[in-house]
Amino acid sequence: GALQGWSGFLEFDYVAELLLDDYNNADGSSPGRNIYPVVADPDGEDLNQLYLNYSNGKHFSARLGRQRILLDNQRFVGGVGWRQNEQTYDGLTLTMSGVMNATVRYSYVSRVKRIFGERSPAGSHDADIHLLNVAVPINKSWAATPYLYAIDNDDAAQFSSMTIGARINGELTVGDRPLTLGVDFATQTDAADAPVDYRAGYFRLDAGLKVSDVLHLGLGYEVLGGDSNEAGKAFRTPLATLHAFQGWADQFLNTPDAGIADSFASVRYSYDAWSLTGVWHRFQADSGSADYGSELDMSLGRRFAGRYDLLVKAALFDADDPPFVDTSKFWLMLQAGF
Repeated sequence: GALQGWSGFLEFDYVAELLLDDYNNADGSSPGRNIYPVVADPDGEDLNQLYLNYSNGKHFSARLGRQRILLDNQRFVGGVGWRQNEQTYDGLTLTMSGVMNATVRYSYVSRVKRIFGERSPAGSHDADIHLLNVAVPINKSWAATPYLYAIDNDDAAQFSSMTIGARINGELTVGDRPLTLGVDFATQTDAADAPVDYRAGYFRLDAGLKVSDVLHLGLGYEVLGGDSNEAGKAFRTPLATLHAFQGWADQFLNTPDAGIADSFASVRYSYDAWSLTGVWHRFQADSGSADYGSELDMSLGRRFAGRYDLLVKAALFDADDPPFVDTSKFWLMLQAGF
């Protein structure tokens, strides 16, 4: 509970290696394993969240300390929730609402605690980051969210950038079926000590149709701009939950220099405690004529006993042009909630 609007929160996480401990966990502690594909889940303990929170119960709240920051669909700022060790942020977040029904959220971040853990040189990045996100309802079905994200990364200058953009999303009715629509557009420039001067664009259009209570269809197109003639000029999103975008095989965690255009379609079937999902992607360069490849992602989930979730998941990336190669990934996961 809260005492006169004040509350605190403390959260640890611990990742343990079970059965096999000789995988390439990308924390830099075992260079001899670099011949193996990366499974970026190093073992170890971590202070995940520790913050002091104040809320006046109505239109203002402030949070100071290590915290989770998840903005919109997490395309630009997220927690990388797919990995065992969450990405969290040291800083201050102010949230204000009530003026023209808008919700204004501002965060100042001095350090990013990344998924690689304390032992990795890349486990945390000191930074000077300003995140401004304003959600403005247009009507009962539509909203616009302009944003400004300024990143000055002291430990990885190539991630320093200024991004300005907006997302518009809402819902229409097709017959008696709800159709969700979303469009994003943004521009990004270098900032602070970024090693390359550049300007790149971003665009995303996505649609989802609820065909029935159990069947959902999705379609979309996303472009991260780049320059095929010069390295380092691609649109990048270093704070994003990247696994949720551009395929589960994680082939594009770093945007190719020529940028990337992703055409995708999805189908999701849910019945009782079962959930079946399929996603298809086609990847091409934004600048130039390179074809990166295509990918088929599939997952089957089952909830049982009210608290356990079983997931079987696969990603099959079929490469076209170098430097990409055919890649297949498989997961088996059991999760328990208490």
